[in-house]
Amino acid sequence: MATLTTQVIALAGLAPSYAAASGGGDKVTMSGDRTFLHVKNGGGSPITVTLAATATTRGQVATSPTISVPASGERMIGPLTADLLAGTSDGLCAVSYSAVTSVTVAAIRI
Repeated sequence: MATLTTQVIALAGLAPSYAAASGGGDKVTMSGDRTFLHVKNGGGSPITVTLAATATTRGQVATSPTISVPASGERMIGPLTADLLAGTSDGLCAVSYSAVTSVTVAAIRI
């Protein structure tokens, strides 16, 4: 499991760099409500991205969001917020993928 480096958008612009999605999942540092993921699926089949929800309300655990990324498509996912997604041991958002072949991802903050 890799921790993605969050890239910050600036007035001068950002040419984001993408990492191969890790088979064991990735983690993302969240900063307020301005961090999101950009997932690109270069494969021939859709994939599912799952964000591990850690929040509870009145003893009920929140449902982990799942996002479908179509074949040869991409999705912007977010905002990633700590109140829903911060891991209890490290404070990071855990991301998993149903497949990682030809999948790249970038963590971006505005």
